[in-house]
Amino acid sequence: MRTTLSLRRAALVFTAVGALALTGCGDGGGAKKSGGGTDKGTDSAPTVTLPKLDGENISVAAVWTGPEQANFTKVLGEFEKRTGAKVSFVPAQDPIVNFLGTKIAGGEPPDVAMIPQVGAIQQAVAKKWAKPVGEEAKAQLTKNYAKVWQDLGAVDGTQYGVYFKAANKSLVWYNAAAFDNAGASEPKTWKDFITTAETISASGVTPVSVAGADGWTLTDWFENVYLSQAGPEKYDQLAKHEIPWTDPSVKDALTTLAELFGKPELIAGGADGALQTEFPASVTQTFTGGDQPKGAMVFEGDFVSINIAQTEAKIGTDAKVFPFPAVGADSPVVTGGDAAVALKDSKGAQALLTWLASADAAKIWAEAGGFISPNKNLDPAAYPNDVQRTMAEALVAAGDDVRFDMSDQAPQSFGGTPGKGQWKILQDFLKNPKDIAGAQQKLESEAAKAYKS
Repeated sequence: MRTTLSLRRAALVFTAVGALALTGCGDGGGAKKSGGGTDKGTDSAPTVTLPKLDGENISVAAVWTGPEQANFTKVLGEFEKRTGAKVSFVPAQDPIVNFLGTKIAGGEPPDVAMIPQVGAIQQAVAKKWAKPVGEEAKAQLTKNYAKVWQDLGAVDGTQYGVYFKAANKSLVWYNAAAFDNAGASEPKTWKDFITTAETISASGVTPVSVAGADGWTLTDWFENVYLSQAGPEKYDQLAKHEIPWTDPSVKDALTTLAELFGKPELIAGGADGALQTEFPASVTQTFTGGDQPKGAMVFEGDFVSINIAQTEAKIGTDAKVFPFPAVGADSPVVTGGDAAVALKDSKGAQALLTWLASADAAKIWAEAGGFISPNKNLDPAAYPNDVQRTMAEALVAAGDDVRFDMSDQAPQSFGGTPGKGQWKILQDFLKNPKDIAGAQQKLESEAAKAYKS
């Protein structure tokens, strides 16, 4: 990681987010869309010039499904209107590098891929799949993005990625009615978080919904605990594998996680149930069932809002949010993102990168909800509610002091492959949180192999 995040400053900002959620917020006043946002339209003056591409076919691969795919399709639809090109969405699977490898081997690579890991971008460059970003897209990046977001999409000084979608991955969302019935309040520290969970459990509601079927959520649990407890320097060192996973700081973080994972009565369905719960269900089961949900809290990023929109719950009243509790001195803030990378040297692929780097493209998904953009020239008024708007403003205000998801910086075989590496080992740890030393040894063994390759 090239930069570090001021944890104290970020904690203060996101405490303000939690306060906004407590006071309630509207949905922006517009008509509801299926994606949970408001229909504000896209008829303002264009901020980006795009070429005419009549008759050109462009394909875009991404792992997004459901509402995320639908909202991204709206972004692509506006690009079609402005250029005359025809854009097709290619559903991809994780790990996306493997998916792209199959497409490329078959002679059918997509023009552009939305890549969710820094390590995967580096792999695409190493395999000579990725094409450098053109001058028009670079101009949009220079105009609209802090240097850190440009650097995250660069390899050895050459720009390859355009970060279109970002995330704050250090939030805990909760069912307000379940909290009220239990007499619980928002915890600020990890110790208070466990106490709050036990208070909610005593009221007859299981406190925490964990998406254990998706290993990436478990890496986010670990990273937030580790960043707050071990601090920025250690975080950077572990992200680069400059210290081993057998380091005492990793033991400390796993020990802390075990305070939750080791109490199955605090987790919806226990460990076995969690390991069968995918991320969307972990959210919807928290915000259905009124004041008797399957889980009262769910940890994950701002994008949780798009899944909340699939329920009857309203953000700011029924669904509220607080910063991930501080394990050390301050609450952590971990961010992630998806970058557009061209896999073909074509006018259409470069035009699409230019479009995705523009504030116009970001505005479309921002209005639809479930999205945060690192684009500093996107008008915050585009976001559908005050909670999401404040989270987005905080991300942009952080400028170059952003810290990226650790597993997304790792080689994909270690940090981003279902059923393997960190994802699988942390799933095993969720099932048996007593075996901390064993988990460390497995993490180090897999990391050593991945970073060498």
